[in-house]
Amino acid sequence: MDERLEAAIRTYDDLAVELADPELWRDPARAADLRRRQGDVEDLTLAARAMEATERQIAEARALLQEADDPELREMAQDEVARLEERRAELAARIQELLTPKDPRDQKDVIVEVRGGTGGDEAALFAGNLMRMYSRYAERHGWQVEMMDASETEIGGFREVIFAVKGKGAYSRLRFESGVHRVQRVPETEAQGRIHTSTATVAVLPEAEEVELQIDPADLRIDTYRSGGAGGQHVNKTESAVRITHLPTGIVVTCQDEKSQHKNRDKAMRVLRARLMERLESEAHEEMAMARRSQVGTGDRSERVRTYNFPQGRVTDHRIGFTTHRLPELLDGDLDELIDALRKGLL
Repeated sequence: MDERLEAAIRTYDDLAVELADPELWRDPARAADLRRRQGDVEDLTLAARAMEATERQIAEARALLQEADDPELREMAQDEVARLEERRAELAARIQELLTPKDPRDQKDVIVEVRGGTGGDEAALFAGNLMRMYSRYAERHGWQVEMMDASETEIGGFREVIFAVKGKGAYSRLRFESGVHRVQRVPETEAQGRIHTSTATVAVLPEAEEVELQIDPADLRIDTYRSGGAGGQHVNKTESAVRITHLPTGIVVTCQDEKSQHKNRDKAMRVLRARLMERLESEAHEEMAMARRSQVGTGDRSERVRTYNFPQGRVTDHRIGFTTHRLPELLDGDLDELIDALRKGLL
């Protein structure tokens, strides 16, 4: 067995013993950390144990094949060996995939920022469509969606909406959604039935934990103000909204989604950490990529990545030349086919 495989199984089993200790759960943060670490090797461990079981079953089926005198029993044993060998090949491919080095951020939760671009009210409505698409996709995967901040328009949709997606593998599945998304359709406000082109930008940021990125409080200017927007008794009555400015970089984050100033501040800090981490990683990547500027598909949000054509019911991802005519299903969160193609084409 591969040494990395053996190490993963040992790690999984050792952590299982620790997690079974009731005393551990007196420290929820440590328990959560251990469960996260166990989750990192869980798929590999389960695949390895399934491979071991399959190998045993193949050996038993081959022994039966050699010992059997009855033709019907021999045929059954041969079929079983063939089925199990196919299963073994599938597991071997799965294990190899799991052993391939991955982006350490793949299992992180993400913060998704969707902003209406060119197109006025129609762009805001499209931003709302995208927000719903990602929310529905998260539901399909059993992930949790947490609203961070939103700026709604009077006719619906969002000038800007920021939300967190929490769940195993969220970043690995959503990482390639960053970029400019273009929509071609007849807006609801268009009286003459003309097709308009509008855009929205999407940014997917792996959520940075406090231990990963220390922020000096002296580098922050924190302002509070009265919330604005639709509904709620707290709107325009208490200074619950928070604006945080990171002075060295000029990054500004606002949050007014919660009634509590303290909760808004916590959410704003989470968004700020994610943006700062993205900037640091982008700068490091920029230094490494100086010699390969001609490469296509950097994931920069300024690139047009996808077009949603309503008259033709078509969605095209321009980075990999992927086209599907399942636009309604995609907008309802059925994104796995497209995301699988992106991961295969871009990783």
